[in-house]
Amino acid sequence: MSAKVISGKEVAKDIREELRVEVAGLKEKGVAPGLSVILVGDDPASHSYVKGKAKGCEEVGIKSEVILKEEDISEEELLQEIQRLNEDTTVHGILVQLPLPKHIDEDAVINAISPLKDVDGFHPVNVGRMMIGQDAYLPCTPHGIIELIKRTGTDLTGKHAVVIGRSNIVGKPVSILLLKENATVTITHSKTKNLKEVTKQADILIAAMGRAQVITKDYVADGAIVIDVGVNRIESGKLVGDVDFEQVSEVASFITPVPGGVGPMTITMLLKNTVEAAKRIHGVK
Repeated sequence: MSAKVISGKEVAKDIREELRVEVAGLKEKGVAPGLSVILVGDDPASHSYVKGKAKGCEEVGIKSEVILKEEDISEEELLQEIQRLNEDTTVHGILVQLPLPKHIDEDAVINAISPLKDVDGFHPVNVGRMMIGQDAYLPCTPHGIIELIKRTGTDLTGKHAVVIGRSNIVGKPVSILLLKENATVTITHSKTKNLKEVTKQADILIAAMGRAQVITKDYVADGAIVIDVGVNRIESGKLVGDVDFEQVSEVASFITPVPGGVGPMTITMLLKNTVEAAKRIHGVK
């Protein structure tokens, strides 16, 4: 078997085109979606992510601004900036790029963002609403993963999904979204015994533990759908996922590449949440 590659780039391109049309329609109604991103310090990876978000906004017609703050900004000053954006009616989405400097409490920053403008889907109110099945801004990477699986034409009802990783950003929320789609979900992690035995039972395997190429074909059942969330740089400088792509492609039915799989979907779901926020804030259907 040779797995079909699920191109996050292609799926993201289709969704962004849909968003571009929707944004144009909103502007005709006098609603111009706006996203503000706060970037603290000069971490190269963070700057790269923010650049990608700004480019995505431009592509679909969302107004975006990047607010640069010095590394030594106080927590109080950062919280004041967030409050200013909460009160700005032209701003519909607020995102503070993580990680933050060690002297700033990330939880305090996330909690300060209005749940109505929390387009990252990290605020406890949105997490809680997602957990109990109410309308909420969904965390971008998990939401993107679900979209990728659906675009294979797979009905998730009754499928056994195994998630490797239990982070608040990917592992836990993607498990909740899979349950919402009527999958049977097993969450595994570094303390799971007999991991291979568990993952071999999966119809859908989601690898999100942040360790380069550890998932080989021994972990994967024939015909499984494999979603690789990992982004790791190996000694050669090459970017790879948590999955050994070449090996696992021999047994899987579908597989996401790294790069070009889950990554493009994360920013696209952020754009989708920003458009949704503009509609909610202005009461537009």
